[in-house]
Amino acid sequence: MPKLIRITTVPLSLKLLLADQMRFMSENGWEVLMVSADGKEVPKIEKAEGCKHVVIPFTRKITPIQDLKCIWQLKNLFQKEKPDIVHTHTPKAGLLGMIAAKWAGVKVRIHTLAGIPYMAAEGNRKTLLQKAEKWTYDYATHVWPNSEGLKNFVLENKLCQEDKVEIIAKGSSNGVDLTKYNRNVLKENHLVAATMRIMPGENDFIILAVGRLVKDKGIEELVEAFLECKITNQSKLVLLGSYEQDLNPLSPEIIQQITDHPRIVQLDWTDHVAHYMALADVLVHPSHREGFPNVLLEAGAMQLPVICSDIIGNTDIIKQQKTGLIFPVKNKEVLKEAMEFAFVKRDVMAQLADNLLVEIENNYARPKIHAALLEAYQKHL
Repeated sequence: MPKLIRITTVPLSLKLLLADQMRFMSENGWEVLMVSADGKEVPKIEKAEGCKHVVIPFTRKITPIQDLKCIWQLKNLFQKEKPDIVHTHTPKAGLLGMIAAKWAGVKVRIHTLAGIPYMAAEGNRKTLLQKAEKWTYDYATHVWPNSEGLKNFVLENKLCQEDKVEIIAKGSSNGVDLTKYNRNVLKENHLVAATMRIMPGENDFIILAVGRLVKDKGIEELVEAFLECKITNQSKLVLLGSYEQDLNPLSPEIIQQITDHPRIVQLDWTDHVAHYMALADVLVHPSHREGFPNVLLEAGAMQLPVICSDIIGNTDIIKQQKTGLIFPVKNKEVLKEAMEFAFVKRDVMAQLADNLLVEIENNYARPKIHAALLEAYQKHL
């Protein structure tokens, strides 16, 4: 039985980004070991995936001494477990995992690229993050960008030699679960709970954003655009996600506006995202950088109209005025106009959402992505 080790920096990524993937591989003849930092999600992940989990104390910041300790622990783990494939996901796990796997003599070392942090960085931090990306690819034997846009970026910027780079299926790290993101299977009690949290007025237009509340997710310009647009008093902005002030903080002024404004609702993370999407009129995804955003696949599966920024990843899924609306990244004036258009032209937005649903069903259903991953693993053995 071949052995696969899957690594992410934090356990939440195993739970959300790679859900069902480890179980699928296990059911198809692989021994699978999961690795990440510790967290409250670990017991739930082990139960959901039916696979063992090992804790390696990764950090998400630049911590050289701790990072070296993690490389050493990973190397010892690989030498003990003797995996056929080590497959990493997320930047820190990718860098440390690929270095340790090579030092341990693992022959097949795969890194899935689902976003490049240095795209949104500046100054010395940008230079360091760029070097870290190149080191990751150098130590990997295979680099799998999860979108065509990311692949083109990597090759155009000479970050990796071309023969290592491959896209699995049509892109996406894990596809979308159409049995979960489906309007016909939602539970009434969860819909009621979501409605009670939002507390919409009878005719309120619900604008939803899903993801971490950090600067490079475009939250600042979204809040400013919402407060300046003509439809503020007829709408509610729902921000579904938690603050991460230690990594990429929002300004104190924006946080104050989110907290105080009666038309803005901030909710911490929930496992019932589909129910909030069912209540929303439009999803806005103003991120500054992405790989291949799951939230757009999920919105598409829920027939929720989409407005997004014109970045790599977003534009691999959304086509302008065909499957959604696209605005120039960080441009709050055009974002404001797009939200106003969505409010007035609801029939147009509904047609775009219908078009997106067809695209999702044809190309990004989760079983298709899992089957393509399994085929790729078998090929590289």
